[in-house]
Amino acid sequence: MATYSAERPQGAREFIDNASPQATLSSSSESENFDVYARPRSIEEAALAMSAPGALAMCGGTDVYPAHAGRPLVRPIVDLSGINSLKGITETPGAFRFGAATSWSEIARAALPPAFDGLKAAAREVGSIQIQNRGTIGGNLCNASPAADGVPPLLCLDASVELASKDQRRILPLSAFITGYRRTALRDGEIVTAVIVPKPAASAAGAFVKLGARRYLVISILMAAAVVEKDETGRIATVAVAVGAASPVAQRLTRLEQDLLGLLPGERPSTRVAAHHLDGLSPISDVRASDAYRREAAIAVVGQALDRAAGAF
Repeated sequence: MATYSAERPQGAREFIDNASPQATLSSSSESENFDVYARPRSIEEAALAMSAPGALAMCGGTDVYPAHAGRPLVRPIVDLSGINSLKGITETPGAFRFGAATSWSEIARAALPPAFDGLKAAAREVGSIQIQNRGTIGGNLCNASPAADGVPPLLCLDASVELASKDQRRILPLSAFITGYRRTALRDGEIVTAVIVPKPAASAAGAFVKLGARRYLVISILMAAAVVEKDETGRIATVAVAVGAASPVAQRLTRLEQDLLGLLPGERPSTRVAAHHLDGLSPISDVRASDAYRREAAIAVVGQALDRAAGAF
């Protein structure tokens, strides 16, 4: 079974998975010097495989494949889809852990607290059903698109990213992991192993609103997510709100968050959203919308997300 049909330089070797135990990587020399394709079965094997110069990690392939359609792959591919420990959602006393290879379909169906409703809504907006079945939470973050649906709700949940290499493991806040347009803090040889979200308050609720030209298979014009927690009197005790597709990296609106604290029961958060709250955004004009339209739409989209999270819609 060939892994792909692109021409390979003379002497190149393939490590291919044929559903047998013998197909796994078994030694550091083999893992570090493969030329074409590796499908490790553990994080340790993956870390060794990623030591190959220029190695590119892939799992669902929903971003990697379109980027290479019609062109040969010129970098070694490390396919993470065979690592079971990267899959699934687990709960610890203080956090929820999303394995990097957890699909968006799994997240959309998961039994999670109401604070995750925005993340689950975003999961249902990623591409199409087929993309949701293949695409992963880790891949969405590593692709670092300004319009990545998963980023705003994860920012509102104060998510962190767990990274592993041959030499170490480390954890970064999501806000520090995505550093710019299509750029991350991943070092050579590192892979994302998990997304970690601290347990939110039981009274917190989340929401996600996406503005696009159609329902599915659309890149966002703009999106917003919010998580709102109320105290025993119904006032807003804590709030997080983030906007995507309006700057190189999705942004939390911290000034707006501060202005919403203590909002009285029955008062819609959307009535407090103003243009000056969006000063940190830097939308562009492209084929989907102008920068002026995005700024105007952001006020409405942010307001809708906040109202839904606050139960005021």
